[in-house]
Amino acid sequence: MSDKTPISNASTYQEIGIFWDEHDATEFGEQTDTTFQINIASQHRYYPLAMDLAFKIKKIAKQQGIHEATLLNIWIQEKIDQIYVIE
Repeated sequence: MSDKTPISNASTYQEIGIFWDEHDATEFGEQTDTTFQINIASQHRYYPLAMDLAFKIKKIAKQQGIHEATLLNIWIQEKIDQIYVIE
Protein backbone atom coordinates (compact mmCIF):
# COMPACT_ATOMS: atom_id res chain seq x y z
CA MET A 1 0.00 0.00 0.00
CA SER A 2 1.34 3.45 -0.86
CA ASP A 3 1.91 6.00 1.89
CA LYS A 4 -1.47 7.76 1.46
CA THR A 5 -4.66 7.03 -0.44
CA PRO A 6 -5.66 9.80 -2.90
CA ILE A 7 -9.14 10.60 -1.59
CA SER A 8 -9.11 9.73 2.09
CA ASN A 9 -5.49 10.73 2.67
CA ALA A 10 -5.36 7.72 4.97
CA SER A 11 -2.23 5.71 5.58
CA THR A 12 -3.70 2.56 7.17
CA TYR A 13 -6.55 0.23 6.28
CA GLN A 14 -8.26 1.20 9.54
CA GLU A 15 -8.15 4.89 8.62
CA ILE A 16 -9.54 4.10 5.16
CA GLY A 17 -12.41 2.20 6.77
CA ILE A 18 -13.20 5.03 9.15
CA PHE A 19 -13.10 7.56 6.31
CA TRP A 20 -15.53 5.62 4.11
CA ASP A 21 -17.82 4.92 7.07
CA GLU A 22 -18.23 8.71 7.34
CA HIS A 23 -18.26 9.63 3.61
CA ASP A 24 -20.00 8.65 0.39
CA ALA A 25 -18.26 8.15 -2.95
CA THR A 26 -20.71 10.58 -4.59
CA GLU A 27 -19.10 13.40 -2.58
CA PHE A 28 -15.93 13.17 -4.65
CA GLY A 29 -16.38 14.32 -8.24
CA GLU A 30 -17.96 12.65 -11.18
CA GLN A 31 -18.49 8.95 -11.35
CA THR A 32 -16.38 7.23 -13.97
CA ASP A 33 -16.67 3.83 -15.55
CA THR A 34 -14.29 1.25 -14.22
CA THR A 35 -13.42 -2.06 -15.81
CA PHE A 36 -12.14 -5.02 -13.87
CA GLN A 37 -12.23 -8.77 -14.06
CA ILE A 38 -13.46 -11.13 -11.38
CA ASN A 39 -12.77 -14.82 -11.48
CA ILE A 40 -15.21 -16.54 -9.18
CA ALA A 41 -14.76 -20.26 -9.49
CA SER A 42 -17.41 -22.02 -7.47
CA GLN A 43 -16.42 -25.19 -5.76
CA HIS A 44 -20.04 -26.21 -5.69
CA ARG A 45 -22.21 -27.72 -8.38
CA TYR A 46 -25.97 -27.41 -8.14
CA TYR A 47 -28.40 -30.05 -9.37
CA PRO A 48 -32.19 -29.89 -9.52
CA LEU A 49 -33.89 -32.05 -6.94
CA ALA A 50 -37.53 -33.11 -6.79
CA MET A 51 -39.42 -31.24 -4.07
CA ASP A 52 -40.58 -34.40 -2.30
CA LEU A 53 -36.99 -35.66 -2.10
CA ALA A 54 -35.77 -32.29 -0.82
CA PHE A 55 -38.39 -32.39 1.94
CA LYS A 56 -37.36 -35.90 3.00
CA ILE A 57 -33.65 -35.01 2.93
CA LYS A 58 -34.27 -31.94 5.08
CA LYS A 59 -36.22 -34.01 7.60
CA ILE A 60 -33.56 -36.74 7.82
CA ALA A 61 -30.71 -34.22 8.07
CA LYS A 62 -32.49 -32.42 10.89
CA GLN A 63 -32.98 -35.72 12.75
CA GLN A 64 -29.26 -36.44 12.40
CA GLY A 65 -28.28 -32.91 13.37
CA ILE A 66 -26.43 -32.15 10.14
CA HIS A 67 -26.93 -29.84 7.17
CA GLU A 68 -28.74 -31.21 4.13
CA ALA A 69 -25.66 -30.67 1.95
CA THR A 70 -23.56 -32.74 4.35
CA LEU A 71 -26.09 -35.56 4.29
CA LEU A 72 -26.24 -35.54 0.50
CA ASN A 73 -22.45 -35.53 0.19
CA ILE A 74 -22.19 -38.50 2.57
CA TRP A 75 -24.84 -40.46 0.69
CA ILE A 76 -23.41 -39.71 -2.73
CA GLN A 77 -19.88 -40.59 -1.60
CA GLU A 78 -21.15 -43.91 -0.20
CA LYS A 79 -22.89 -44.70 -3.50
CA ILE A 80 -19.83 -43.77 -5.55
CA ASP A 81 -17.64 -45.95 -3.32
CA GLN A 82 -19.99 -48.87 -4.02
CA ILE A 83 -19.94 -48.39 -7.77
CA TYR A 84 -16.59 -46.84 -8.63
CA VAL A 85 -13.51 -48.83 -7.72
CA ILE A 86 -10.11 -47.33 -8.50
CA GLU A 87 -7.87 -50.00 -10.01
